[in-house]
Amino acid sequence: MSDKYQGFVTSPIGKLLVKNLGLPNPTELDRYSDGDPLVQGTVLVGGTGRLAESLPGLLDLLGIASKTTQADGEKLKGLVFDATGLKSAADLVALRDFFTPVLRSLESCSRVIVIGTPPEQTKGSERVAQRALEGFTRSLGKEIGRGGTVQLVYVAEGEEAAITSSLAFFLSPKSAYVSAQVVRVGAHGKATTTSVEDWAKPLAGKIALVTGASRGIGESIARVLHRDGATIVGVDVPQAASELQSLMNELDGDWLTIDITAKDAPQRIAHHLKEKHGGVDVVVHNAGITRDRKLANMSPNEKGDRWTSVIGVNLTAPELITRELLDQKIINKGGSIIGVASIAGIAGNVGQTNYAASKAGVIGLVDSLADELKDGITVNAVAPGFIITAMTAAVPFATREVGQRLNAMSQGGLPVDVAETIAWYANPASSAVNGNVVRVCGQMMLGA
Repeated sequence: MSDKYQGFVTSPIGKLLVKNLGLPNPTELDRYSDGDPLVQGTVLVGGTGRLAESLPGLLDLLGIASKTTQADGEKLKGLVFDATGLKSAADLVALRDFFTPVLRSLESCSRVIVIGTPPEQTKGSERVAQRALEGFTRSLGKEIGRGGTVQLVYVAEGEEAAITSSLAFFLSPKSAYVSAQVVRVGAHGKATTTSVEDWAKPLAGKIALVTGASRGIGESIARVLHRDGATIVGVDVPQAASELQSLMNELDGDWLTIDITAKDAPQRIAHHLKEKHGGVDVVVHNAGITRDRKLANMSPNEKGDRWTSVIGVNLTAPELITRELLDQKIINKGGSIIGVASIAGIAGNVGQTNYAASKAGVIGLVDSLADELKDGITVNAVAPGFIITAMTAAVPFATREVGQRLNAMSQGGLPVDVAETIAWYANPASSAVNGNVVRVCGQMMLGA
């Protein structure tokens, strides 16, 4: 689905109205195409913390050109600042000293990463300074403009080498619609850092289960994980069998048609994965439904029961399927479990008490499992904002326009933006990325 407003503002009359009326002027976002370099341009590296010396080498490993000094008039595609060396509030001036001289040199769709130490792992004045980084990055995300993004990556001591996959994701066009997020690397115990031989196919030889895979965001997830080398096992309801089989045939994948809320669904999925594939490496709980209505009008006796059906599909089924796969040891060592939450689960939404509860519950599932999992298995979630799909195209025009403009990028995201974030979680090199919930919302003005 296209953004008609974005097309309008690039026309001669649209440009005139934007200039004279101060209308939103969204930048066309760079997005990754298979075979592209991760970064088309130069990244400037600064700071004096734990990672300052190793960052150029890590970026070189990824094929990303970096330098520590900007030449006169040189344009930059990205900035990475190591703030782990900031020990007090007075040290925060280093942020201004690094960023202010170079911000006007950034190209469109630029990438900025600030690296810190998890505040909970520090004390006293250092904790104050490290927590301050969140306010800095969230504000800079709203200032940077022209399709640029800003992220804060907290790296636990001893996990410095585990940041590579996050650098690859957040510096590349794969993170086009992700901004002002706070990510923790190594915050849930010591992780075994996994190397990746081929960054173009990090999931080669892996099996990925994707529920709700036949269309929309689920289809994009299946395509991106397949691009990265995974064999896809798509799951969807029997009514979507034709679309599901067609997609899986195209991707040389496998499929299973099943109602995931059925009592025996967890056991059937586990049996299918064990018998046909010997296990699974990536589990993506994407299937979801909405049954919107204000709570005062949500009768428990209505046909279809809006409350129970939404909770059942969006939350109970993922929880039960995950528990079954873990209990039967179907998820391979170093595997990843990924839930699809929603900005509604963080900020709430009128008429969506059932949906918001289910999606907040997905975040709760991440919280409950992050310290429980063994064998290097990780659990994370994405929380999409306004993503342009066939479903959102049916939203009334005025509501749709507000939803698309109410973020720092003044536009809606695409299903591939959610898929790319999930692929980052699924990457074996993300073994220390555990217990995170990342919003894919263009820094929506609602929520945390």
